[in-house]
Amino acid sequence: MKVHLLYMDRDFDFSAPLPPNQQELIQDLELSPILEALASTDKFLLDISTRVLLTILNDETAIRYRQEILEDCRAAPGLARAIYGLATEALKDKRGIWGYNFQSPSSLLSGAVRQLEADVLHLRALRKLVDEQAGSWRSTGMKALFRSLQEQLGDDYFETVAFHLKQLRLRKGELISAELAPDNSGTGFILHSIENSKQGWKERLRYHTRTAYSFSLPPRDEAGEQALANLANRGLNLVANAAAQSADHIAGYFATLRAELGFYIACLNLYEVLDRKSVQLCRPDPCNWQPFTFSASGLCNPSLALRTDSSIVGTDIDASGESTVIITGANSGGKSTFLRSTGLALLMMQSGMLVAATSFRASVCTGLFTHFPRKEDPTMTSGHLDEELARLSTIIDQIQPHCLVLFNESFASTNEKEGSEIGYQVIRALNEADTSVFFVSHHFELADRLHRDYADSTLFLRAERLPDGQRTYKLAVADPLPTSFGKDLYYRLGEWGASDREPGNGPAT
Repeated sequence: MKVHLLYMDRDFDFSAPLPPNQQELIQDLELSPILEALASTDKFLLDISTRVLLTILNDETAIRYRQEILEDCRAAPGLARAIYGLATEALKDKRGIWGYNFQSPSSLLSGAVRQLEADVLHLRALRKLVDEQAGSWRSTGMKALFRSLQEQLGDDYFETVAFHLKQLRLRKGELISAELAPDNSGTGFILHSIENSKQGWKERLRYHTRTAYSFSLPPRDEAGEQALANLANRGLNLVANAAAQSADHIAGYFATLRAELGFYIACLNLYEVLDRKSVQLCRPDPCNWQPFTFSASGLCNPSLALRTDSSIVGTDIDASGESTVIITGANSGGKSTFLRSTGLALLMMQSGMLVAATSFRASVCTGLFTHFPRKEDPTMTSGHLDEELARLSTIIDQIQPHCLVLFNESFASTNEKEGSEIGYQVIRALNEADTSVFFVSHHFELADRLHRDYADSTLFLRAERLPDGQRTYKLAVADPLPTSFGKDLYYRLGEWGASDREPGNGPAT
């Protein structure tokens, strides 16, 4: 039996290492609130959702495969949670079987049989759900899962399993055959089924013709008991291993079912919280990279929505056909928030999730990277610019065609001229490597140079600022300005220079 709820042709490898830039993505995109909402205090769901979210799918067909399954789970959340709960209970029973990990064949067989008996009960419950709810699913993945369960968990299967488990309880003892090796040691031990379940009165009273020889152990013959136990274990060894492997196979199936379905359960947890926050969600439309496509309406930052009770402002953008997006404008105008919204939307889309927007369509990228500000090295081992360039070098080592890099105030630790030159050369090199760039910057010289040289392949966004200094937290297509209105922030810190305040800078608060 196969689960295949995250991939069409294979199970998800939860033991695979996460991408090298996992910590940067979590920190820069502020993923922690989203991961906490996905987990809903469940550490297992936290691990599962983190792995799936950060393992980027670069195949739009595979993404749509997950989207369909997610739609099924959203349409029948109670049923999805029931299957998840059943798989969880099956794994709890496995941990509760005493003696399952003992090393002797007899104890291994006993534990495996008890585990299989418990597994059969859960498989029957799963089959019952299949029979009752098979028509509830529309996605290819869920239909295939239920079809395989119907085909492989038929009445004949349960009857066969019940018969073998009854035999393996060995309530009538063990019938073992063996041969003598050239040195008269035992070899070829085989456990046989005892067919006759009942004996007549003559057999029980031993009034019958002798067909075999037997012997009895004297009381307190510990050496004889140990020797006999060793012979029995040799006969039970193959059967015990086979039974244990069968139990492990079924347990592995339940573990995979729990893990892969757990991702969709985590998504339900997140959407319930976002729904209470009145955050609009949509099913994104993934598309091919050529040409680069990125368009959205009402795109917002779900992480910010989870951390505040205020309403979140969405952004409309169409950067399709552009290799670079430059974001400039007023301080505290929503530029970094938009950049995080972009990264989160791509991560969520390429893991098969819904996106916090009213509509979203984007090219599937092969990798997502972030280059956000860091605190200065307290040991003063290296300068701030050195640290920025070192992180950039790490990103460059991992870059491949069709990646997206998000820069936030990068190279601001040096002067305008030097920072603009570095930024310009980095952007052009990445574009030539078929990598797109979203760049938030206060370096007017950088933005102005790109505007002069590459206006046809660059989209320029600017954070809005009203004449009275208020921020709308919206971005509009606009040419860069030589100011970011730092005076607004200065006046907001206090009443300093109130008499010198220029018209249009707004009141000091």
